[in-house]
Amino acid sequence: MTDFTLEKYADGVAIITWDTVGKSMNVMNGQGFLDLEALIDDALADDAVKGIVLTSGKPGSFAGGMDLNIIAKMKEDAGDDPARGLFDGVMGMHAILRKIERGGMDDKNKGGKPIAAALPGTALGIGLEIPLACHRIFAADNPKAKIGLPEIMVGIFPGAGGTTRLVRKLGAMGASPLLLEGKLNDPKKAKSAGVVDEVVPADELMDAARAWVLSEPNIVKPWDEKGYKMPGGAPYHPAGFMTFVGASAMVNGKTQGAFPAAKALLSAVYEGALVPFDTALKIEARWFTHILLDPSSSAMIRSLFINKEALEKGANRPDVPDATVKKIGVMGAGMMGAGITLVSAMAGMEVVLIDQKQDAADKGKAYTASYMDQGIKRGKATEAKKDAALAMITATTDYAALKGCDLIIEAVFEDPEIKAEVTKAVEAVVGEECIFATNTSTLPISDLAKASVRPENFIGLHFFSPVEKMMLVEIIKGSQTGPRATAKALDYVRQIRKTPIVVNDARFFYANRCIIPYINEGLRMVAEGVTPALIDNAARQLGFPVGPLQLVDETSIDLGAKIARATKTAMGDAYPDAAVDEVIFWMEGEGRLGRKSGAGFYDYDDKGKRLGYWPGLGAKYPVHGAQPDLTLVKHRLMFAQVLEAVRALEEGVLEDIREGDVGAILGWGFAPWSGGPFAWLDMIGTPYAAARCNELSEAHGARFAPPALLIEMAGKAQSFYARFGNASEAA
Repeated sequence: MTDFTLEKYADGVAIITWDTVGKSMNVMNGQGFLDLEALIDDALADDAVKGIVLTSGKPGSFAGGMDLNIIAKMKEDAGDDPARGLFDGVMGMHAILRKIERGGMDDKNKGGKPIAAALPGTALGIGLEIPLACHRIFAADNPKAKIGLPEIMVGIFPGAGGTTRLVRKLGAMGASPLLLEGKLNDPKKAKSAGVVDEVVPADELMDAARAWVLSEPNIVKPWDEKGYKMPGGAPYHPAGFMTFVGASAMVNGKTQGAFPAAKALLSAVYEGALVPFDTALKIEARWFTHILLDPSSSAMIRSLFINKEALEKGANRPDVPDATVKKIGVMGAGMMGAGITLVSAMAGMEVVLIDQKQDAADKGKAYTASYMDQGIKRGKATEAKKDAALAMITATTDYAALKGCDLIIEAVFEDPEIKAEVTKAVEAVVGEECIFATNTSTLPISDLAKASVRPENFIGLHFFSPVEKMMLVEIIKGSQTGPRATAKALDYVRQIRKTPIVVNDARFFYANRCIIPYINEGLRMVAEGVTPALIDNAARQLGFPVGPLQLVDETSIDLGAKIARATKTAMGDAYPDAAVDEVIFWMEGEGRLGRKSGAGFYDYDDKGKRLGYWPGLGAKYPVHGAQPDLTLVKHRLMFAQVLEAVRALEEGVLEDIREGDVGAILGWGFAPWSGGPFAWLDMIGTPYAAARCNELSEAHGARFAPPALLIEMAGKAQSFYARFGNASEAA
């Protein structure tokens, strides 16, 4: 079986159909490139063929991208010279796509056959790079289709000619959102951007492409014509100079230099724009090889592509029958309950939203209406979709409406007594098979399950706010949680198209266990006299979306104080964060509760825009004349988090390091370039990590003492992924 087939017709049109065996969407692999080249050679050599149409055998899509295992194989096949193996492999891809682009023309642009790409739907990565090498791109008018080059999101950039061709087609300014942000467009927006050439009704797609290749069109690409000028100007053109200077500033402003792929992409674009097209392809290939050999790209691909996909497909799902949710009850119509209701209804579930007061329940349902209205304004939704979503929601105060629910998600106040009352009231109504999930960020699940008569059906679901935007859901198993409850939670998260991680019960679970030390370390440094800007900017240069001081302002200072008091009560003399409490309690006492109050570590204007650090902070905690080294600040912020991740693995809270890495990036934006806490420790090496922790512990306190697991692994020079592989047990 081959992924590509060729059919020749009496009118002179040859149709090459891409239909990857055993996949719902086309994915390019090494053999696929060879098969495609052979069919292109066949069609170009056949005098009866006047033109070629490349299309997909998959309904509603063209291709989803590249099988990233190709890259690993290139490295392996190269032996002691992986750079040469990768470069030669990438140049081989360039040669095939350049053959398509030239269409059999000679060096004087004479002869040749037109080749059109007919896209039934989604075209991503290599699935767009191949059409960009064709002479015309036709796309079906499929509003669900996504067209773009998302490689930057997993730590690489388009390396099969997509970078060079898109810049030459659109100019650096026009191509930048697609290349640097991985922006995806529907077909009509892709046409407006200049990415595709024509959008036609789906049932006219092949006819339009066939008619074009038979129309004897000019097939010479602009960059192969004499006198070609790049849209918007080349780097040393007055207009182009401003574009490239601006692009460099924009990239470094957004990434703070933390993401290697963005810098490599910009270099490939800039250098490629100074030379002829074929030389530009070599430059692109060299920078692509450079980024593939950077440990950051391997780590990001592993965490954000391979491991994320594995978790979403149920890598750690118990072996029990399908537990798809049909009817869900949501208890509490506040911010979290309203968000859970929204994503559940949009996933096609019947939702019963309950609150103590009907007005509150109605307000929770109205959140879905408001969200859909915003989508309609942006062209992302329709009135029909809005009506369908609202029809799925019953907002009421009547617990009897919960009959028939197979999943309950309780999202009331973080008060154990209130949660216990709701648990008992719900279980009196629902059937014995119904799974009960509590949405909490800090309260131990095993304790909350004591209110349940069926603790084996009781589980924790930690959603991140806002629910509709955040892609992670942390599933927490209590001490008596059974496999059916875990499977139900995993199947529900799959239905709402989010990424799950499953952890065992412990204080703060996994995510908050790591986030809180990050915030606390920032507060400690404030008390020590470290410049607040140094603290937050060190975090940004590590790739975190916000620094610890900005984060505590966003999440609210009084919430931090509340968590601190509850933790201190629970831990007693073992409580380690008294130095942090001094800062947070003082800020609370000053009425500076964060952005919501218009006053926190930052000052804010009337619209909530940050104006700068509050001068009163420096008056209370004067900045020392001698400031710490930037690397030291970075290490304190990083190790404060990764050591908690290691302890969570050591204690059995985490069962799989894949969940630790994916959860960290999606949950709180942990340095995505690193691939996550365990990937970062592998990157720097466990021997160095343990030694550095000893130094930090001696200088800054026992919280940096390396856990026994890290010490053991350092002694053996082990890496986490080598030791634990796909599933982890620290014991």
